[in-house]
Amino acid sequence: MSTHYDVAALYRFVTINQPERLREPLLELAESLDLCGTLILGHEGINGTIAGERSQLVVLLNKLGEWEPGLARLAPSWSTAQVKPFFRFKVKVKKEIVTLDVEGAHPDTSVGVYCDPEQWDQVLSDPDTLIIDTRNDYEFKVGTFKGAINPQTGGFREFPQWVDENLDPAKHKKVAMFCTGGIRCEKGTSMMLNKGFDEVYHLKGGILGYLRERDEDNSLWQGECYVFDQRVSLKHRLEQGTFSNCGGCRMPLSEVDREHPEYQKGVQCGNCAHLYTDEDRRRFGERVKQQHLARERGEDHLGMSAKHLLQKRQNARRLRQLRSQASNAQNQ
Repeated sequence: MSTHYDVAALYRFVTINQPERLREPLLELAESLDLCGTLILGHEGINGTIAGERSQLVVLLNKLGEWEPGLARLAPSWSTAQVKPFFRFKVKVKKEIVTLDVEGAHPDTSVGVYCDPEQWDQVLSDPDTLIIDTRNDYEFKVGTFKGAINPQTGGFREFPQWVDENLDPAKHKKVAMFCTGGIRCEKGTSMMLNKGFDEVYHLKGGILGYLRERDEDNSLWQGECYVFDQRVSLKHRLEQGTFSNCGGCRMPLSEVDREHPEYQKGVQCGNCAHLYTDEDRRRFGERVKQQHLARERGEDHLGMSAKHLLQKRQNARRLRQLRSQASNAQNQ
């Protein structure tokens, strides 16, 4: 089994007619190439992160361009992983390739000013700039840019309401927004322009592009960057980070979090221990054992049944909502 994976994070806003027709061919091709990851397709384009051998990933990317001309010459953000980043390969067809749920936010018609890392540092160093982290609350806590505001959202579709309740085009003249790979800000800046904000900037290539170009001592980034795969977090130069995911609630855990007395690897952490019964913990512990045995055999282990995976995700969502409500109550 490979001990090295190339990871390609990609997106493009482009009209795709009948995106569902690409689903089965992509699944079949990815299986033949031994790839993993997720691609989201919609009428507005493509979004996703996929992993495998680089030469095989290029084969899939080239095929995408053959099947759909608007997807030709995609330019992914490349990184590497020492562990398999995803359990399987999935293709989802959705209404939006990144869910904002706002009419009129179309990056192909209006979008903010793109900034490379040098320009971004200049924008952030301007005291008149309002710096907004458009990601979720738990992502913010893993790391963010110096001086950034945390909207304390549990999902991107909550962001428009936060803007309406907290920002004013007449007061906030210069706004800078950022996200992991850039896609959320493509839509976010389009929405902001539609709401009357005139001077809106966003980081081209997102945090990942910035961290690839920057050394830690020449950077305005603080902490690590959360990623939605088994690596959990990345540092400058896109090196493997120090965070792990809780086996129970899936929240990112720092080295300090893992020292909590209620932390059990693959089972629970101090945030979610109260959500589970002894039977839950026994089941989670058995899953960890099976995962360890699978690794010793050189096999993949998906970890749990669909039912238990759904329950885990529901618990994680509930915990994020409770933490967000508690944080909002403290700020009122």
